[in-house]
Amino acid sequence: MDRRVQRLVSGLAATAATVSLLCLISHASTSCFAGVTTLSHAPFPRTSCDAASRRVVPPDRRLAKLRSSALWRRRSVALASSSVLASLRGLRLLAGSSRVLCLAAGAGHAVDALRAEGVGDVTGIDLVDFPPLVRRADPHNLPFADAAFELIFSDDPAGFSGALFPSQIAAEAERAVRPGGALALAVDRNLDPSAVAALFKRSRIVDQRDLTMDGSQVRMLIFQSNGTTSNSH
Repeated sequence: MDRRVQRLVSGLAATAATVSLLCLISHASTSCFAGVTTLSHAPFPRTSCDAASRRVVPPDRRLAKLRSSALWRRRSVALASSSVLASLRGLRLLAGSSRVLCLAAGAGHAVDALRAEGVGDVTGIDLVDFPPLVRRADPHNLPFADAAFELIFSDDPAGFSGALFPSQIAAEAERAVRPGGALALAVDRNLDPSAVAALFKRSRIVDQRDLTMDGSQVRMLIFQSNGTTSNSH
């Protein structure tokens, strides 16, 4: 008799646990679906349901909002007013018809600035995509054909001098730029230009400019590709 009672009690306990679990799942699902109809305006999601129901801002609207920010305007003005673009044009390494690749493009400041300067074909890449100006790609293994670009440009010193394998990035950049084309790369101003130049086996430095970007002192090195494996530095 005692065994029958024990089995009955055990069965009732298991049933109660199952019912409680089903109620919990049902409550969570209802909360999540209810959250879809009422979007949270909190700066950060408080729950996983809140995170799943946050409003997705279209890329064009997000870009318009960024362009109106003071930080974006300062960086765009710094790029446009710098002597780097003028130097590239003066050296005949940049024109409106140039095909340009921007490395470590972030949100796309350089892409936007180059297009504003009249360059029609500008592609931005970074390890994290940022539509509509920047797509995801690894600078150590560029998904582009050999000699695909007239200019490879980077205004972020961390994109090259702070990279894990800068020699691999240099090799890929030289592969993707056409012979006679240019590479304009920002590096930390304290970095010896000759140490950077040693990483480029098919190019030579033709100009360098000191800039201030977002309060940081950087040096823009402009290389011209000779299309060979020799290095004349």
